[in-house]
Amino acid sequence: MIIHSNSVIREYTEIGNNVIIQNGTVIGGDGFSFARKKDGTYYKIIPDGKVIIEDDVEIQSNSVIDRATVGNTIIKKGAKIDNLVQIGHGCNVGENTILCGQVGLAGSAFIGNNVIFAGQSGSAGHITIEDNVCITAKTAVFRSITKPSVVSGVPGMESSLWKRAVFCFGRLPELLRKLRRLEKTVNKLEEIVKGL
Repeated sequence: MIIHSNSVIREYTEIGNNVIIQNGTVIGGDGFSFARKKDGTYYKIIPDGKVIIEDDVEIQSNSVIDRATVGNTIIKKGAKIDNLVQIGHGCNVGENTILCGQVGLAGSAFIGNNVIFAGQSGSAGHITIEDNVCITAKTAVFRSITKPSVVSGVPGMESSLWKRAVFCFGRLPELLRKLRRLEKTVNKLEEIVKGL
């Protein structure tokens, strides 16, 4: 195991063999868990879980892996985590999964094996992403992904569908004008038909 300078490994963290942790990484800090009180303030939920990092994992600089509130946050064998990645409390990152720079996983996301999250992509909490999924750059995944696929966009969808949608975005104002003209024409025709 190699832990570079200015990294923080908190209590209740287990680290396997052949793990490399680059500078400035924080592992095992409290997860972001709060409950709202009646008066509008928040009560901190004290974490009760661990962070488990299995063998052959590499974590680049300034990334954060939160300790689980309940259960464990697990980074499985062979996972690679780039700079500036946030892994929320209770997440499970599968074997040989790659999380590129500025990826964010909200709490309790379950990420399968051999998944790729490209830069600045992320997932909502409490969802499952199955094995062999590729999440392209800047994609936001809000729902579980149940089969191997390439996912793009906001919200995340099949990449081929997203590409078609992006093609239309620039034309939306023009299409809206045409739709309004068409509605006016249809309304006029309906009035004519009623008068017959």
